[in-house]
Amino acid sequence: MPDHEIIYNTLASLAQNPDLGGVHGLLDCVFGFLAERTDFFSGGESGQARKIVDTAFEKWEKKSSAIIEEKEREKKKAEDKLKARLAAQKAKEEKEIKATAAASASGDEEPKIQELTDEQADALQRKLDAEKAGTSDATAEESASKGEASAKKEDDEEESEEDKGKMKPNSGNGGDYENYSFTQTLSELEVRVPLKVNFKLRSRDVVVDIQKKHLKVGVKGQPPVIDGEFHKEVKLEECVWNIEGQSIVLSIEKVDKMNWWSQVVTTDPHINTKKVEPENSKLSDLDGETRAMVEKMMYDQRQKEMGLPTSEDQKKNEILQKFMAQHPEMDFSKAKIS
Repeated sequence: MPDHEIIYNTLASLAQNPDLGGVHGLLDCVFGFLAERTDFFSGGESGQARKIVDTAFEKWEKKSSAIIEEKEREKKKAEDKLKARLAAQKAKEEKEIKATAAASASGDEEPKIQELTDEQADALQRKLDAEKAGTSDATAEESASKGEASAKKEDDEEESEEDKGKMKPNSGNGGDYENYSFTQTLSELEVRVPLKVNFKLRSRDVVVDIQKKHLKVGVKGQPPVIDGEFHKEVKLEECVWNIEGQSIVLSIEKVDKMNWWSQVVTTDPHINTKKVEPENSKLSDLDGETRAMVEKMMYDQRQKEMGLPTSEDQKKNEILQKFMAQHPEMDFSKAKIS
């Protein structure tokens, strides 16, 4: 910041001091300082002090008009920018309101709510209720585990046609295949590939090619053990591998951290992800965005069970009510939220 800006800021604070008397008091104080602490009035020829003051006054009197005009231009520019932004926002809101109202009136719009299964909703509800009631973490986790165990038992008893023939997950929620195995959490996979060779493995002996959508693993000069498209996209920069004994161990970071993988590559047999046993966790362990999404899903599930509007239904209804208030000439007697 230039020196004169520092001085201006100091003078501005003095001018705003009620004890000083505003700008008039500030000027009186400046001339008092010149008289008492300097030779401004007596150190030069007669009339020189007034000439200096008049010269400075005329200089800034002329500049003041340009300064005021510049400030007015900046103010107008800021106001125009604000008006344009508000107009764009209003146009966007009106467009959304009209689209929602039109869809509601025609009844064509389908609900876009992602539903939890009854078992997932019960397990999550137990956790939330336990937290709200002040129950200890251990009690909450025990209650949630019982709910998950109950849900698992029901899944075993009522396996759908779609899931018949799928592999049961191993203890790490993954799969054990003929030539390799994998375990997983919601955020990552660990793939273990034992290699049947009669020499000590080194990095130069193997082929490991990890792409966003493709994986290839094997020994150089031999057919690859894994060579296929990933089940889902991976976060390439977070994927690593190393050699442990005679096995290659890969740590694969998922892009989608909300779903279990039923296979590593698309040529693998599927595991039944409905039988996965997730690790114990609390809502408080989740990041803000994930927790908000889970709580919204739980709320919507409870609302549906009670026959009440979900959060999405409530939002649509508010938009429709606002649109109706703005357009009383239109007939909404047959409009409904779907």
